[in-house]
Amino acid sequence: MPYGPISFALITAEVEDLLAERGITVSRETVRKWVNRFGLHFADCIKRDRPTAADKWHLDEVVVPISGVKQWLWRAVDANGDVLDILVQPRRNAKAAKCFLTRLIARFGKPRVVVTDKLRSYLKPIRTLAPEADHRAHKGLNNRIEGSHRPTRKREKVMGRFKSIQQTQRFLAAHDQINTMFRPRRYRLSNISYRHARSDAFDLWQGYALEMTA
Repeated sequence: MPYGPISFALITAEVEDLLAERGITVSRETVRKWVNRFGLHFADCIKRDRPTAADKWHLDEVVVPISGVKQWLWRAVDANGDVLDILVQPRRNAKAAKCFLTRLIARFGKPRVVVTDKLRSYLKPIRTLAPEADHRAHKGLNNRIEGSHRPTRKREKVMGRFKSIQQTQRFLAAHDQINTMFRPRRYRLSNISYRHARSDAFDLWQGYALEMTA
């Protein structure tokens, strides 16, 4: 499966054209089905093989219009900038915050530090689920995760808005992991290091693709 429709800001018709240039004839509908069917497989492989997550988490939530209705995309990244999880929910309240934090702790254990904006909905869930964590609620401390929303906004514009909560959750759960693998923080890397990281990403992708045929 090509990673273009997930990692890059391409629509399925553009991926169809790029494949045609390489002698591969598929329809844009086939590309869409590939993304839906295999995207989460690659995302799960990436999460499985990446280093242990840092115990300092940044949590944030952003509006995502879905079929004209305002929904909330909850996202968590660790101190390294790796996306831990995302969850699309209709609310931005304490119940939604608790649901998201419960998912995170079930997968990664309890954090040492949790950084959020000043949304009060985080207060009780963090005190209840991670009472020993240092909760730092300050808008200026959360720049790391706010930058992680930009690729989502770009994809949203290209796709012409998301159609359903299920489609949004499925696509972004794959997109965040794959985008991180193919988009290392280049400003931290020399040109040589970046090329090595890119080559490693291609090799990993081929290996994950082979796992589907094993």
